[in-house]
Amino acid sequence: MISMASFKSGDVDLHYDEYGEGFPVLLIAPGGMNSEASFWESTPWNPITQLSGQFRVIAMDQRNAGRSTAPITSTDSWDTYTRDQLLLLDHLNVDRFHVVGMCIGGPYVMGLIEQAPERVASGVLFQTIGLSENREAFFGMFDGWATELRPTRPEVPPEAWDQFKMNMYGSDNVLFNVDEAFLKTVTTPLLVLEGNDLYHPSESSLAVDDLAQNTTLIRDWMSGAAMERAAQEFAEFLANHSS
Repeated sequence: MISMASFKSGDVDLHYDEYGEGFPVLLIAPGGMNSEASFWESTPWNPITQLSGQFRVIAMDQRNAGRSTAPITSTDSWDTYTRDQLLLLDHLNVDRFHVVGMCIGGPYVMGLIEQAPERVASGVLFQTIGLSENREAFFGMFDGWATELRPTRPEVPPEAWDQFKMNMYGSDNVLFNVDEAFLKTVTTPLLVLEGNDLYHPSESSLAVDDLAQNTTLIRDWMSGAAMERAAQEFAEFLANHSS
């Protein structure tokens, strides 16, 4: 590990870990609203371990997850998190980068491509979350996260929590934060590893693969020899687009 550090911008305190040297890779962990870097330790394979010998790996805790903190307002949304991610990369003097996201990281990958397409060399979506007759599950997940935070945020009114939840999971977009029209314009190289459960429905992975213009889809990757092949393809994909 190179460093465990934090970056403050106003009232926002973002914690991150850095490993290795080389072309930068931003890792956005699974965990829903609790997306924090430590969750990579329990994924099918740990990209920190795999990549740190070849890349500069930046694994961050999203705001109000893990070690990171920030105010909560009714205007918080996917764009709020994208701004955090770009502010952190600016702080680290990172211009071009790969972004690798699992679970909630899938929409975050697409948000970065939408806001800073010239900076994203490639994106990897591990079993992205998405909308597929499962909105109530996401509302419940948000409420569970909010319930843990509420005692420490007495200044936040109930209507602000409710609006924040709708900003995150109230749209009809398959990835929540970007629409199909935008997905059709994306030319950034994407590696999509298909999901297959309630929060990570196959439909969301397949929609990205179908709509975006430069995708590679891996359907079988979660165990055994298939996982070994996928891990190799993942590393090769990043290496081939590191410019």
